Amino acid sequence: MESPPPHLLLFPYPAQGHMLPHLDLAYQLSLRGITLTVLVTPKNLPLLNPLLSDRRSIHALVLPFTPHPKLPPGVEHVRDIGNAGNVAIISALSSLRLPLARWFASHPNPPVAILSDFFLGWTLDLANELGVPRIAFFSSGAFVTSVNDFCFRNIESVRRASATAVELPDLPGAPSFREEHLPSIFRLYKESDPDWEIVKRGMLGNMASWGCVFNTFDHLEGQYLEHLRRRIGHGRVFGVGPLNLIGVEDLSGRGDVGAGDGGGSDVLGWLDGCPDGSVLYVCFGSQKLMSKEQMEALASGLQTSGTRFVWVVKAPTAEQAEEGYGAVPDGFAARVAGRGRVVTGWAAQVLILGHRAVGGFLSHCGWNSVQEAVVAGKVALAWPMEADQFVNARLLVEDMGVAVRACEGADTVPDPDELGRRIAETAREDLPARARAQELRRKALDAVKPGGGSSWRGLDELVKELGQLQKR
Repeated sequence: MESPPPHLLLFPYPAQGHMLPHLDLAYQLSLRGITLTVLVTPKNLPLLNPLLSDRRSIHALVLPFTPHPKLPPGVEHVRDIGNAGNVAIISALSSLRLPLARWFASHPNPPVAILSDFFLGWTLDLANELGVPRIAFFSSGAFVTSVNDFCFRNIESVRRASATAVELPDLPGAPSFREEHLPSIFRLYKESDPDWEIVKRGMLGNMASWGCVFNTFDHLEGQYLEHLRRRIGHGRVFGVGPLNLIGVEDLSGRGDVGAGDGGGSDVLGWLDGCPDGSVLYVCFGSQKLMSKEQMEALASGLQTSGTRFVWVVKAPTAEQAEEGYGAVPDGFAARVAGRGRVVTGWAAQVLILGHRAVGGFLSHCGWNSVQEAVVAGKVALAWPMEADQFVNARLLVEDMGVAVRACEGADTVPDPDELGRRIAETAREDLPARARAQELRRKALDAVKPGGGSSWRGLDELVKELGQLQKR
């Protein structure tokens, strides 16, 4: 009698940059015969709809979100509070340990493993309690994971280091970073704070897990994947990206949370009338709201650059708008009419970046945006602000040469004339980074080729390992 397919519990973290690649991974695992249960809280269940309607082997487990004193009532997703709410959300989700253990105990065919987001490292303790392996899923890159791991293992020495040069001698190339450019999840860590101790224990637990899965590929981060294999001491470190190339196939609504003016077909139609590679796409992710001064500087830089552009602006609340956050300067749209479009709220980023008319991407360098730029073969104009973005920007600018620096810092107000010059330079057809970006795109496509690609093989190896767990 043939044994049933392996059953796996997936536990994504409720932030757009974490959840989209995790669900892309779920899609690929289901195509390879794995039965999946995806754990979400009630307000995040709609995010599973594309998967649940397409794949019969994927099921939802909905557990109630535990209230937390630092979270407003009803918040279950980072988009509703911003990155400042991450630690409280991680802490709140750790309260699901007992109900999840009860679910495992009552299930007729319990999962053979837990594959959970790297922000949910506390699930390692749960997995050990249940006697199943825990696999850490990294929606971020292997470089920033290596940086995070070094910092959390060496908290005292890193914090004693010079603010201008924190050295990381264990990593390939022995890089150094300014203290303010280290990942926020480490930089903001508060010793002895109960919520932060959950984060720290989880980060250390990631490297103690049975396996690690990364949304990256060998040509982009092979040296860091190999570093992590040596650091962990086994080969169960899988590069399986870029997952957005092989995820859920309908890209038109990717990441849409139902806010904003859409900016989809209207902008795409406008792009159809623009020359190849002539448009700069400007977007700083789903969380960042810029100050009045930053908005004015960016608007001025775009105007003086003379470059065509599509600028996606996060919609502010009424209170934020009154304070000047997120407001496009009065009269700007009229001044750039014909060569610039402003979209408020959500836009079809994957489709826009993939359009032949788009040549560059002014970005905060969040990992999902990095992957989407790479897949589209577009030059990035880097303005890192927080989280993993400074490390990602360094990877693109210094390691890969597919990006140029525009600005840096969450509160920095750039010089408009200098920003305008950099935007104009990025639009040059003979810019060396353009050719390198196209080559990196080819390498990304090669990585996910069925059969021979490094990431395709990584997925196959992961599924083979899961099959071995099923036979235990």
